Amino acid sequence: MGPTHAMSGAALWLAGSAVASAAFGIDQTASELAVGTIAAAGAALYPDIDCAGRVTENKGGSTVARSFGVVSLLFAEIVERLCYWFYLITKSKKDKKRNNGHRLFTHTIVHAAIVGTGTGFLAAWGGKFAVIAILFLLTGLAVRGLMNSIAEKYGWIVTTGISLAVAYGMYHLLDENRSYWILGLAMGIGCFIHILGDVITKMGCPMFFPLPIQKKRWREIGLPDSIALRAGGKAENKILLPALTVIVVLGMFYNLPEVQALLFGPEGGQGASN
Repeated sequence: MGPTHAMSGAALWLAGSAVASAAFGIDQTASELAVGTIAAAGAALYPDIDCAGRVTENKGGSTVARSFGVVSLLFAEIVERLCYWFYLITKSKKDKKRNNGHRLFTHTIVHAAIVGTGTGFLAAWGGKFAVIAILFLLTGLAVRGLMNSIAEKYGWIVTTGISLAVAYGMYHLLDENRSYWILGLAMGIGCFIHILGDVITKMGCPMFFPLPIQKKRWREIGLPDSIALRAGGKAENKILLPALTVIVVLGMFYNLPEVQALLFGPEGGQGASN
């Protein structure tokens, strides 16, 4: 579901930016909008860092786990084991037996809030190198998700090179007079939309942990099998992904300063305040 997750993050950020501008007068420059969109797209893949695959063979695993080759696969292996051990420690008697850590803690609202807040603080007070590092990681995930076929063809080295170049360039495009906390918001939103994307699949995910539901701390929330999507199935590729693509295109068009000025006049939208 890599491409779908990435596109959903971009779509939500653009839609939210449009609402924030039209309803609350919260504007972004074109560069800030681009950075936020790419960051949210990358963050929307991040929760699957708990799916490692066959690390020693550099095969399998989630899209995000394969983003930076063996390095990200090893990190995914560590995260998956930590999530599994955390599950064993915290599970209730009603929770089912498991043999892996996929779709556990990284697929909860608590986790989305923690990593979003942590990313925001790191970006706001960590300085230039912290911002570039965050942009590098999230850009790499976005490239891996949005350009999945190209990334698979040319490998992680190309993904890493593109991420370095784009991250450095995006940092210099950002307005130095504005806070970088917005990267934390993008991270949290991206993780949250990933969770919602998994909720509509047959497997679901324990998004409300640690709240007990039916005496289970890790109660998987999902749609009934009759209407739930199959990950990578026809409904996802033929309906959901094209619909998200349309939203992204419309969102990019709507958020253009020229369109904002046309819709809201010279004093409204992004063009006037920036």
